[in-house]
Amino acid sequence: MFKIFPLKDGLSNVEGFFCDGVNVGMKTNPANSGTSDVDGDVAYIRSEILCDVSSVFTTNRFAAAPIKHYQKYPKDFQSDFILINAKNANAMTGSAGIEDIEDILATLQDKIKVTNPIMSSTGVIGYRLKKELIISAFDKFNFEAKNSYKTARSIMTTDSFEKELAFKVELQDGNSFNVAAICKGAGMINPAMATMLCFVITDANIPKADMDELLQIATAQSFNTISVDGDTSTNDTLMLMANKKSGVYDKEAFKIALNRLTKELALQILKDGEGSNKIVAFEVTGAKNDIEAQTASAALSNSLLVKTALFGEDPNWGRIASTIGASGVECSEETLVIKYDNLLIYSSEKPSLDEETEQKAFKIMKQDQFKISCNLGMGNGKFRSYGCDLSYEYVKINADYRT
Repeated sequence: MFKIFPLKDGLSNVEGFFCDGVNVGMKTNPANSGTSDVDGDVAYIRSEILCDVSSVFTTNRFAAAPIKHYQKYPKDFQSDFILINAKNANAMTGSAGIEDIEDILATLQDKIKVTNPIMSSTGVIGYRLKKELIISAFDKFNFEAKNSYKTARSIMTTDSFEKELAFKVELQDGNSFNVAAICKGAGMINPAMATMLCFVITDANIPKADMDELLQIATAQSFNTISVDGDTSTNDTLMLMANKKSGVYDKEAFKIALNRLTKELALQILKDGEGSNKIVAFEVTGAKNDIEAQTASAALSNSLLVKTALFGEDPNWGRIASTIGASGVECSEETLVIKYDNLLIYSSEKPSLDEETEQKAFKIMKQDQFKISCNLGMGNGKFRSYGCDLSYEYVKINADYRT
């Protein structure tokens, strides 16, 4: 048996790690924190000893330069440093984008002793990095800091709040390890390695093979189940670093803690979906198999017509049925059953909403969280995705993204 306890202050809890964020002039607008301060735009995470590293990256074929640079390292390399910048994705910049990273990291290694440093970026696509500005952060960083809050805010783009979590995992014998993460993401969120940056660190004595296995499992049940707008970025990155300083490990305990960590962060991204007001679970059961259930569920979480109906709080089950039918999965109007929470909305025996049912459906849709369940009646396949509504604010934010 084991216990999992939430901790405050995110990354700061993990033994042997340091982090900080500073502003070098790329972010110039006041922070979304009720103050006149400007958030940082360059951040780091550093371990005092080398770490094993596992990662999951975007499925977008135009992967950004930081991902290509990471992939140049040999298999199972170790690192002790991640450098992160906001405002510029360094994507679609060709070989020059990779060379810019190499120049920046070479300058970093002149400043502080680090091994195989990693760079990650987020922001606008198609522009070269402002190398001198990023390099200027090295004189501003406190390389012994443990400031998870500043680090989390420094990697935000259109996010309205910082996303950081930490857990202490206590085993039956009283020994414990910590796992923590920061994350950014609010738009371009699609269940194909959802658009975000997420950095997970731990002092657990976890084998590299378990890191690779458990990170894939966590991704499948968290970041690959959410959709804000159905778009997949060029920079999506989920990274796990383990320095193993605690000397403590239990595979099942770590698996559950990591799954919980990534799931909660994924739902925070949905909550922060650009202009979103509602988080909706799309649960598909009775599919021919799990793959078809996932296909139908993801189609619902991505559908613009479904999302706008959620925003308008319109219990239009026709959009749900139409989306399932268009997804290509095996289905039939004779066996389909749709429920909002536990309220029956559609079945072949009850295809029309009476006034009482419609009023009950309105009340459900006014909640900030609810579930839409769809039983296809074709088999035992099941999957749950998560989505949000699409509001006027989303259009406004993304119409003005570069400014």
